[in-house]
Amino acid sequence: MEDKQIIEQVLAGDNDAFGALVERYQNRVYNLALRMCGNRDDAFDLSQEAFFRAWRSLEGFQFESAFSTWLFRLTANVCLDWLRARKRRPTVSLTTVDDEEETVELELPDPAKGPEALLLAAEDRAALTRAMNQLAPEYRQILTMRAINDLSYTEIAEILQIKEGTVKSRLSRARLALRNKLLQNGNNLESDSSVFSEGRDAR
Repeated sequence: MEDKQIIEQVLAGDNDAFGALVERYQNRVYNLALRMCGNRDDAFDLSQEAFFRAWRSLEGFQFESAFSTWLFRLTANVCLDWLRARKRRPTVSLTTVDDEEETVELELPDPAKGPEALLLAAEDRAALTRAMNQLAPEYRQILTMRAINDLSYTEIAEILQIKEGTVKSRLSRARLALRNKLLQNGNNLESDSSVFSEGRDAR
């Protein structure tokens, strides 16, 4: 059944139908929350909060974008609010959850996919994790979407409700901030300069 049909059922009074949307998107919502907060328990709480807000706000969904885009935008905002409220930066998890709810090590993307994939394939993951933890929430968010979730500029723009040009400029600033943090921490990953540039990946 299409998302739109399920949403129409919920809006018609069948609240139980919302469970189908939760089941369909719970892993992706949880993984996005986990990447941003770095803690499984917090990610679970944040994903539950995201679904609660989605259910509560469903009447305002206008079908102007895909439901998944709207839901991921809502999830990202929930996580950003949480990050801003914390006094310390959480760690980045290198685990994920598969379709059977089993915890598995994060499979790093093929380096051929682009600069963020190359970034994730960098030799010193511990140094990269520390540097990511020191970034502003907005920078961490957009690098997470691009590098780990492998979203296109268009998808990120829709989720964050900003222009594609803004996505590109924010990514550029985020990469620069990340590079500076790495250098401040005594790590130099710039031997492969494509890690911190767009290269040929311009989708």
